[in-house]
Amino acid sequence: MVVYTPMIQQYIQVKADYQDAFLFFRLGDFYEMFFEDAVKASQELEITLTSREGGGEARIPMCGVPYHSAASYIEQLVERGYKVAICEQTEDPKQAKGVVRREVVQLITPGTMMEGKGLHEKENNYIAAITTFDDGTFGFAYNDLSTGENKVTILNGQVEEVINELALLGAKELVVSASFNEAWQRKIRERMTVTISYEEDELIHESYQSLFCDINEDKPRTAMARLLNYLHRTQKRSLGHLQPVSNYQIYQHMKIDYYSKRNLELTETIRSKGKKGSLLWLLDETKTAMGGRLLKQWIDRPLLDKTAIETRLIMVETFMNAYFERQELRDKLKEVYDLERLAGRVAFGNVSARDLVQLRRSLQQIPIIHSLVEQLGNTVSQQLADRLDPCEEITDLLEKAIIENPPLSVKEGNMIQDGYHEELDTYRDAMRNGKTWIAQLEREEREKTGIKSLKVGYNRVFGYYIEVTKANLHLLEEGRYERKQTLTNAERFITPELKEKEALILQAEEKSMELEYQLFSEIREHVKEYIPRLQALAKIVSELDVLQCFATISEERHYVKPVFSDERRIMLKEGRHPVVEKVMNGDRYVPNDCLMHNEQEVLLITGPNMSGKSTYMRQIALTAILAQIGCYVPAEEAILPIFDQVFTRIGAADDLISGQSTFMVEMLEAKNAIANATKNSLILFDEIGRGTSTYDGMALAQAIIEYIHDHIGAKTLFSTHYHELTVLEDELERLTNIHVSAIEQNGKVVFLHKIKEGPADKSYGIHVAQLAQLPSSLITRANEILAALEQQDIKLQRKESDGLELREALVEKPSTVREATEKRIASASTTAGQEAAQLSLFDDPVPPKKNQWSTKEKRVLDQIKELDILDMTPMQAMNILYDLHKRMRS
Repeated sequence: MVVYTPMIQQYIQVKADYQDAFLFFRLGDFYEMFFEDAVKASQELEITLTSREGGGEARIPMCGVPYHSAASYIEQLVERGYKVAICEQTEDPKQAKGVVRREVVQLITPGTMMEGKGLHEKENNYIAAITTFDDGTFGFAYNDLSTGENKVTILNGQVEEVINELALLGAKELVVSASFNEAWQRKIRERMTVTISYEEDELIHESYQSLFCDINEDKPRTAMARLLNYLHRTQKRSLGHLQPVSNYQIYQHMKIDYYSKRNLELTETIRSKGKKGSLLWLLDETKTAMGGRLLKQWIDRPLLDKTAIETRLIMVETFMNAYFERQELRDKLKEVYDLERLAGRVAFGNVSARDLVQLRRSLQQIPIIHSLVEQLGNTVSQQLADRLDPCEEITDLLEKAIIENPPLSVKEGNMIQDGYHEELDTYRDAMRNGKTWIAQLEREEREKTGIKSLKVGYNRVFGYYIEVTKANLHLLEEGRYERKQTLTNAERFITPELKEKEALILQAEEKSMELEYQLFSEIREHVKEYIPRLQALAKIVSELDVLQCFATISEERHYVKPVFSDERRIMLKEGRHPVVEKVMNGDRYVPNDCLMHNEQEVLLITGPNMSGKSTYMRQIALTAILAQIGCYVPAEEAILPIFDQVFTRIGAADDLISGQSTFMVEMLEAKNAIANATKNSLILFDEIGRGTSTYDGMALAQAIIEYIHDHIGAKTLFSTHYHELTVLEDELERLTNIHVSAIEQNGKVVFLHKIKEGPADKSYGIHVAQLAQLPSSLITRANEILAALEQQDIKLQRKESDGLELREALVEKPSTVREATEKRIASASTTAGQEAAQLSLFDDPVPPKKNQWSTKEKRVLDQIKELDILDMTPMQAMNILYDLHKRMRS
């Protein structure tokens, strides 16, 4: 058994409680790591791996990072999904007996980051928790530690719904119990990059009881308690900025599942996973970090309440009509820093003097913003203005207390204003004017004593002194001078005044820094008391920021105010795809109308590839989302229903990690829409059925269309290359054919990108290949093959036209089938010419000469004569005809 040194034993004991984290173990000016941590950290951080004696024969792997630059290394590890436990010395080494006591003071995880480059200013950093209950329901809670936001809900659906909520949030970390279903954990990891952590405690910690003032039910309390207890256990400090827990319901907002959010590219693009090219990128004219985060939240969760939507639209319209006030507001919002995260840093204890200066500058803008909003002059703007709390007490305190440009560190002094604290002013006076005072003292002492050679000096051993030659000692006032040092020709003294000043001068810098930190801590604690007010102020500033953003975008891009229809009517005149229009950057975007009502629920869209079918479908969905977040929409006129859900199947991507093919993903997304959509939903299906054989795909596509039409009634846009489906317009009363037009010019296709009524006449597939610049020889060969196939198809259509009519009749009109079959049998038993005509139903052979039937043909005719047509089912008749057809051809 290896006997390690006391220090390594201490490391092992601490590490035992943090097996899933890197342990940063403080040794002097470094954080050291040992054993497996050292090996792995050296690889992840690309730092040198060394070793040290640890008590056994073998040396222990070791690596470390300097204390002063540890933050960047910690951030690298956390961004990669790791956790870092910070173990500090918790007693003075001078006072320690044996090994210095060390404890973990904080566990930094992906979901608990409070600062650093990984904490994007316009994005929330969510940590979530899932709790399963015996009745099959799920508790879902989430928190942003940097802002203090806390929300919880109870979900009654399948685990897929829970995972969908998790994916929509983009949570960085998930907290569950150790017994949480392992298959579900695997499914979560397949869907998204998330660190999974464990917490068993479901009892509300006493520190957080007050956060549940609006939550009475046991389930949400339990679900949220698990998450808060994990935060309490890992952060090991006051979390006084945590906001009261809010109980939300997913049905309070338009439901957009993860796949639909991805397909519509609401907050990131499918290809690059970046913001540019998304709806968020288009809309983000916010001027504050907190406004940017709120904009993303609004996009993720559009409203269902018509009154709430129209309240936002009123403010957008107001801002559009008040150009100069809006521009001045935008300028002032630029000066407002991230109040939410500043409040969080104050509570967390890692706020700096520079942060407090940012807070002061932000609060100084609020009275001006209040005046601007109040000038807008309507009821809604006045309500918003009334909620703007300038927190004058904090502004006044920070103006008096903190200098304009303080240092980054809070322990180096030079943060507090002159005149704020009398004792601090005294120290500073001693520091700044010590030499002047000493010179003045020397002059005064010479005048008092008449000793012109008297001088005031200083050395490190004895400090400050008054030196008098022995010949002049008799001139000194008795009792006032205290002998300090005797020299050969002189004596050195100190007076009470010099002694007092010496203490001030020599200790001024040290005491000044100590006092400044004490005063800064008092100021920080005072600001803490205003955290709820600061958070409330942050919410209203964020809301104003997003609303002015909507007005700015709507004005610049010529959007129109939407009107909401209670009759589920869509009427978009000259609608555009908002993102594509911006990306085109000056090129003319071809707008299109969309009309849907109770007699026109399904639009079946045909047209060639690249013609704009998917763009048209997306623009309808994006227009609806824009309207329901309270923004104007890209159209000349817009009437829209309020959609409860949006489902999309646009584009295809194999889910290789979970072993699901494109077609399986397509079917799962279709199933999700069919299972959950209501008549108030919007469904977009693009090319359903492509991933299988032509007839399978066509059959599935038709069946899906019919099911939505007959059983759901949702507004549905269905694009397809199966032109055969366009006949459904005659069979489904609420389905209408539309197509994206294209024309041929000089043998090349020209896309007009214009939606027109009726089905497309051809697909132009080879023309699209030509546009993609495939080899010309390949294009020529494709045209040859197409011509041959079309000629063969004409021949087959001629041969099978009667058979097609018969098959349709077998399915739809059995009585007509019997009549038609009997007539054909009667015709086959008369003249040879008539017999030949009968056979032409199946083939196109040379007509046989009269009375020259082969033995096989006679047997077939005999079998036909013996058939009892009236006793057959349609399917039996079809099978027999097929068999006879095959025998005659052979």
